[in-house]
Amino acid sequence: MMTIKKEKPHADNTGLSSLLAGANQSTILSISDDPILKKLLELKQDNKLLHLEGGFSVINGDKKGEIINTDGKVLLVMHDNSYQPANLAIYDNERIEVTDPSQPSAFIIGNLSLDSEWHAVSSLDEAVQLYDAMAVKQGLNINILVSLNPYGFNSMVKHFAEVKQVIVTTTIDKKDEVTKPLLGVNVKAIITTFDLLLSFDNYQTLDDVLNDPETIIKDLLAEAWGELGNIGDPDSKATPYPIEAWGKNGDILYDAIKAIIYHAQVASAMAGNGMLGALATITQQYINAPYVLGDKFMPVSLFLLTEGDSGSGKSRTVGFSHKALVSYQEDKRKEDRQLLDEWLAQKASMPKKDLELWLLENPKPKQTILLVKSGTIQGFLDHMLIGNTRDIAWSTAEAALFLGGYSLTSDTAKSNISQLCDIWSDGSFDRLLSPRYDSIEQNSMNGVRFTLDLQGQPSVIAEALNDNAMNEQGLLPRFLFAFPDNMNGKLVYNTDERLDAKPNLDTRLQAYWQRCRELLDPSQGIIRTDDEGRIIRFDMPFENRQARKALADYQTAKERQLCKGGQLEKYASYARRLHENASRIASILAYFNGQRFISADDIHRATLLTDYSMSERIRYTDKPQAGDNDAQKLIGWLVKYCNRQSVNQLAYSTAQSKVNPKHLRKKHNFELIAEVLESESYIKIITSGRARTIQVRPELLNAG
Repeated sequence: MMTIKKEKPHADNTGLSSLLAGANQSTILSISDDPILKKLLELKQDNKLLHLEGGFSVINGDKKGEIINTDGKVLLVMHDNSYQPANLAIYDNERIEVTDPSQPSAFIIGNLSLDSEWHAVSSLDEAVQLYDAMAVKQGLNINILVSLNPYGFNSMVKHFAEVKQVIVTTTIDKKDEVTKPLLGVNVKAIITTFDLLLSFDNYQTLDDVLNDPETIIKDLLAEAWGELGNIGDPDSKATPYPIEAWGKNGDILYDAIKAIIYHAQVASAMAGNGMLGALATITQQYINAPYVLGDKFMPVSLFLLTEGDSGSGKSRTVGFSHKALVSYQEDKRKEDRQLLDEWLAQKASMPKKDLELWLLENPKPKQTILLVKSGTIQGFLDHMLIGNTRDIAWSTAEAALFLGGYSLTSDTAKSNISQLCDIWSDGSFDRLLSPRYDSIEQNSMNGVRFTLDLQGQPSVIAEALNDNAMNEQGLLPRFLFAFPDNMNGKLVYNTDERLDAKPNLDTRLQAYWQRCRELLDPSQGIIRTDDEGRIIRFDMPFENRQARKALADYQTAKERQLCKGGQLEKYASYARRLHENASRIASILAYFNGQRFISADDIHRATLLTDYSMSERIRYTDKPQAGDNDAQKLIGWLVKYCNRQSVNQLAYSTAQSKVNPKHLRKKHNFELIAEVLESESYIKIITSGRARTIQVRPELLNAG
């Protein structure tokens, strides 16, 4: 700080504070005819305007030894960034001379409160007008920092920016002149077409100026650091969903998935898996899918697993994709209830001597169950064994009910997994029952179909996908996967288009629902049944040799990717199920479209969906399973450390020796990850001699 002493009458008092104590504020009133001083008095800044009779001498600083004459002049008290008196300026008929130009300080209009905005200007006249326009007339909480040294504006701004962001304003024609010297400083630049005071004179407010589309606002600190890069894993983004697998514009399924994506506001994969679940549930009772040779057939049941947090849109999607299915089941339940009531009435009226024979000839009506939202694996198997159902689907947004249920975590988990695999493969299973199940007369079942349509939260799915039994016994390799990006923050509700949307009247959905209903309730003669009234499933053939070769080519291509170094080398059990899932999907799509065969195009479109699923499974394995990657962990630790210590940088050696997790402390690991963070503009590594310092990007600290 500059040191001065009063020449008389207190020659023994040294320092700026003692000088100010001897100054006279009352005499300012007698020389306040000056328009700027008069305005400052009106703005109640009189405590920063002083008069000192005689003069004072400067003890140090750039003007050391000079005697400053203050007769008839006004002293403007200048402050530093802690709001301590730091300098004086001599004001004489609008001529201003700063006593120590080397001292960073400003004449402050306001009280420098930290909850206010700090605007910096280089003209006292402009400062007075801005404060009057913004603080007095607009009621804004601001301070004006005035550089009274015409050559010290940038150093003044940098000094105050050490404490808080400083705002500077300029016009577009002078933006480089103002912003370039302050690049890298904690400064916000407001760049306007017209001078700010001119805008105020034209009855605009600061908000009006800021909202003007031609106004440019720049964060000069962020610009100096460059654009923040991406340190997420390169494979962390969801695989692009092949929506073309559903056909083209005008096709019922293609139009339906587009409509569901729009109305449910979900990712394409979420809508796609929802539709696959609905279609598999509907068609698994009617058809079988061919193996490559075309002489053997398999169920078209699908196992589907979609990742999504609660509220991610599974329920909204199912509301559209399964609407016809749910409606059909409700209608059938009403019919079943009526039949049961009639049966119970007849049973009650039957004489005891005839009851046994009547029961043999009139078994209790069975309830139609195609779709359920909750249950247990044992429960489903039991219902199949006692003949209550042959075709069923479990569709739930709580995958934990299945993946984390007792059936897959108990001592009998391996047996239950084996039974599920058998049902998927050929629709049969064997189950050794305890003697207490004496009401169930058989322990094996053929011709059953079971579709699984699960959605779960990341933590649930992560545990399942890393479960050895589910992988090694082949349960997970039978699944089709989708891990779409989170849609949080992207949903729109308030546009006119959204407010006027009526999904129930959308012709695309109506056509889809109508076709689903036709399949659920087919005309007589289309579906063959056996003597007991059970549906005889139709074995979908290939249209021709070309179609069969298309599936064989796909199976062969996946086999070749199993070789050492191949894309699927680590996924043999998954790869060998891809062609089976492709045949199932192709059969489902073809049957929905009214075909009685599978074409080469059906196979091609189905393989797009199976390849998508395989890519998602690989991506899930390749991405970090425990959350953030090492770069994210290091920057997270650096930010927390700096926030705790209230600093923006730390010694390189301190970071390396203290960072957690500890494996990052190894020299090679730390240097490599720090280099990544610097290249992506998260940190700067500053070298001074042999010492290195890590500087953290400022807005990360502000955010923390």
